[in-house]
Amino acid sequence: MNLTEKISYIRGLCDGLELDESKPEVKVLNAIVDLLDDMAFEVSDMEELYDELSAQVDEIDQDLADVESDVYDDEDYDIEDYDDEDDDYDFDDDEENPFYEVTCDSCGQKLNVSEDVLLEGEIECPNCGEHLEFDFSDLFSDEDDDECDADCATCDGCPETED
Repeated sequence: MNLTEKISYIRGLCDGLELDESKPEVKVLNAIVDLLDDMAFEVSDMEELYDELSAQVDEIDQDLADVESDVYDDEDYDIEDYDDEDDDYDFDDDEENPFYEVTCDSCGQKLNVSEDVLLEGEIECPNCGEHLEFDFSDLFSDEDDDECDADCATCDGCPETED
């Protein structure tokens, strides 16, 4: 039995009791039965709309599967194997502004610091307040340019050409 059938059964029971309609209790009971009847019709309408919507979603799903099949018609690519969790953003892969891990000598706290901050040359440890300095003079020195890789006779000031 569905809801509308159950409400009709309850309405029949109430009518079979032959209650005096002028009493307040009977008015309340009839109002409750009317409310239940309206609710049953609303639920029935929602069930029908849900069934229609479900059918439409199934059609859209099938259409999407057809589009995926047409677009991704590559044997190596399987849409089922695609995992969104593999797309987590990794700061280390950012080519425009890479991050580097720096360890504070005082407290041992590991910090992820951008290249811009490193090039500024200093930062304060957020954990202990220690002043951290970064020295890149060894990386950018001109000493490597003075070393002789060519024929020593052409180099000025090369130790090998000095007699």
